[in-house]
Amino acid sequence: MSFIEWWDGFWATYNTVIFSIGVNAMLALSIYVTLSCGLLSLANAAFMGIGAYTASLLTMQFELPFGLALAAGGALPAAVALVIGIPTLRLSGVYLAMATLGFGEVVRVIVLNLDVTGGPMGLNGVPPITEWWHIVLLLGVTIYCLARLRRSKIGRAFEAIKEDEVAARLMGVNVAGYKLLAFVIGAAIAGVAGGLNAHFTFTIGPNNYGFENAVDILTMAVFGGTSNLIGPMIGSTILSLLPEVLRHFKEFRLAINGLILILVVLYLPKGIWDPRRIRAFLGRNNADKKVN
Repeated sequence: MSFIEWWDGFWATYNTVIFSIGVNAMLALSIYVTLSCGLLSLANAAFMGIGAYTASLLTMQFELPFGLALAAGGALPAAVALVIGIPTLRLSGVYLAMATLGFGEVVRVIVLNLDVTGGPMGLNGVPPITEWWHIVLLLGVTIYCLARLRRSKIGRAFEAIKEDEVAARLMGVNVAGYKLLAFVIGAAIAGVAGGLNAHFTFTIGPNNYGFENAVDILTMAVFGGTSNLIGPMIGSTILSLLPEVLRHFKEFRLAINGLILILVVLYLPKGIWDPRRIRAFLGRNNADKKVN
């Protein structure tokens, strides 16, 4: 068998998994933005759904170019986040999580009862427009923009709010404004990811963007670590691959998946990718080598 034949077979079998890794990385980064500002939001699955339905309807019914459909898929969730964020972001911690989770349920019920969205059956026959380079390009742009944002005045303000909101406010930081900005940016990224996902899965439904999906997005970021951009991408990649790796365990797959998550939370509370822990480990190794 030639390499080309092997690659064609491999791509035909695993292209959906590979696409999912890229989309999940974007989703993990979308919630990383809100977590970097100290916001525990569970609305990203709903924003993903809004983006997915918006982009899909525009390409299916209006035959809009894919780029414009994706732009709309990011813009509408951002606009919704702006509207609901003004009253909601006055809350914090578990109360914010509950409020955003409630918003997600409202979105799911609305989509479930609209004819234009296909109701409980969802949308079928979404055109398979998404290519691998679309995901690579948009993921790369997202990483670049967030890396620049992290080193900017806005990123420093996010960090200050996360560490101590009261102290940040006393230092003149517009806490409400920066929180809203983080919420809107996260919504836009999740919406674009939803549009990309819809156009390679061919079908979408309201149950794809419910509570379980919201928890999955949060888990990917926390699993990898939220101290920098690398952690969420590592976490999303591992959790995207786990179902395939554990495929042979069949009914025990979910139990093993949960056990792995529990062990990480217990023994690696800051996630797999924790630069401080890694530097400390390398420092101890170097010290041991010098002693020996």
